[in-house]
Formats: sequence, C-alpha cells, structure tokens
Amino acid sequence: MVYIEEFNSESDIIKQYAAPADALSGATVLLAWYGYGDYCGDSLVIFERDGKLWEVNGSHCSCFELEGQWCPEETTWESLAKRNLTGECAGSLEADKSLHELVIAHQKKEP
Repeated sequence: MVYIEEFNSESDIIKQYAAPADALSGATVLLAWYGYGDYCGDSLVIFERDGKLWEVNGSHCSCFELEGQWCPEETTWESLAKRNLTGECAGSLEADKSLHELVIAHQKKEP
C-alpha cells in the first residue's frame, strides 16, 4: 500500500471522497494519492477487489474538493502503464513513480 500526500489511510480516502463507509470493504488499496496544486487538486486511487483491478480518479478547482467523485472503474495494468501523473499538484512525481513501480512489480509476477 502506498499513500501519498493527503491520504494516509483508507479512512482518509473515504472521508475526502465522501464515499460510502463500505466503499473499500474487501479491497486492497495499492496506491492512493491526493495532492494539491495552485488552486486545484488531483487524486488517483488504485485497488484490487475480488480479483479485479479498479481505479478512482478525482480532481477539483479551489472551490470544491473530491466529494461526490467516488466512481470506481475497472481498469487494467496495461492501461495504468500508460499513465502520466506528473503535474502541478503536490506528490505527482512520487505518485507517478509509485504507479509505475506497481506496474513493473505486477509484470514481474505474470507467468
């Protein structure tokens, strides 16, 4: 589990997204990043549940935060490998590096 910037636990994720309390029940969080920039914020949460890989993306301007953006979408390692998270928000370089390390680690496990 890798938590970056504003996320330190599953409860932080639930709180910041105003997600249902059981949103991560039975899930293994692999990466959770939420960083602020100049008048904005970006977030990515990657988790596994029931043998499937999921992602949640969120962003906001200075007026709002992540509330109401909890919308898990099934994803693939191939799709995640193509991501570039670098940007203006705090922790984006660390998030990008951590994501690509996860992808590489998964590729090494594949038969």
